[in-house]
Amino acid sequence: MHVILGADHGGYQKKEEIKSWLLDKGFGVVDVGATSIDLDDDYVDFAKEAIAKTVSDEDRIVLFCRNGFGMMIAANRFTGERCGLAFDKEAVARGRTDDDINCLSIPADYVDVESVKEMVMIFLSKEFAKDEKYARRIMKLDNLIK
Repeated sequence: MHVILGADHGGYQKKEEIKSWLLDKGFGVVDVGATSIDLDDDYVDFAKEAIAKTVSDEDRIVLFCRNGFGMMIAANRFTGERCGLAFDKEAVARGRTDDDINCLSIPADYVDVESVKEMVMIFLSKEFAKDEKYARRIMKLDNLIK
């Protein structure tokens, strides 16, 4: 499993802290940026780059922006991506077990680093429950078209 990180200027600092922590824990980390604070960058570019770096279904994406919504919306535009907003440990756990989220969006302005670490660890360690009802719902999501 690779952990792919992406952040705009608003999430840059938290991304850097979480990247160091993940590396210390022995995770394989792919950082698609930002590499510095650039107030003119756009979260969409980093979400797109992070998704492009996935190579297997085992890979997990963690995105950071100020309120988390922009990254979440951008990621969810891609087929097969199921990005959830990280605001609570239990919600992240249920997002993994019930909805098989493969991407987590961190609202950097609203959660402290220790909470982010807890949520990211849950995101990386919990498995999809694979109950028939959950698998059916994922299949329906995968077949949505406009």
